[in-house]
Amino acid sequence: MTAPVFLVDQVHPGTVTVDGSEGRHAVSVRRLRVGEEVVLTDGLGNGGYGTVTAVEGKDRLEVGVTEVRTEAAPAPRITVVQALPKGDRGELAVETMTETGVDAIVPWAAARCITQWKGERGAKALAKWRATAREAGKQSRRLRFPEVAEAATTRQVAALLAGADCAAVLHEEGAEPLATVELPATGDIVLVVGPEGGVSPEELAVFAEAGAKPYRLGRSVLRTSTAGTAASALLLGRTGRWS
Repeated sequence: MTAPVFLVDQVHPGTVTVDGSEGRHAVSVRRLRVGEEVVLTDGLGNGGYGTVTAVEGKDRLEVGVTEVRTEAAPAPRITVVQALPKGDRGELAVETMTETGVDAIVPWAAARCITQWKGERGAKALAKWRATAREAGKQSRRLRFPEVAEAATTRQVAALLAGADCAAVLHEEGAEPLATVELPATGDIVLVVGPEGGVSPEELAVFAEAGAKPYRLGRSVLRTSTAGTAASALLLGRTGRWS
């Protein structure tokens, strides 16, 4: 089994202290002991590989880092614009997309979203998405965690699509399958996943003006919380990032 991953502010050779919530998880939950292998990461692509050299109390340990590796930014970069699902399905979508390998997630307040992020509630929901991405990044042994952006409006999503090298909207009535879309070797792929009620005609028109066409994923219609993961897996395989 691969070594567990813990998030730290900075990775460098030598002794690195892991404390706070990360230290508590390592010491009190994982019950790590001196001599066990661990990986430390800043979540930005830098990883420190070493062993536990000391355990102090219930929430602090020292790691002797013997090797530091920097993981290059993946290409092409895959961003999923995720319409806000109901309940905790947003965290489910973020978790599985992170495990799959998505590079960025943009929450989208689509017209047909039942859930709306406003004020303090919106801030708490965004914090949950970011915490989920962080924990899923560690669980899946990633060194580079996905960025979870601020919630975007339809116009902001359109601007993001306009700047992409490949822009696509998942839609059950799309004339072409996502499996046949021409993909760039580098640059940015931006994929839009609509809400339970679907992407509205007005939103499709705005996205079309930005250069994004609708594509179908398959014969079955997936829920918004799983469509992004399935589509991302398809793209990761086709771009060679899973090879």
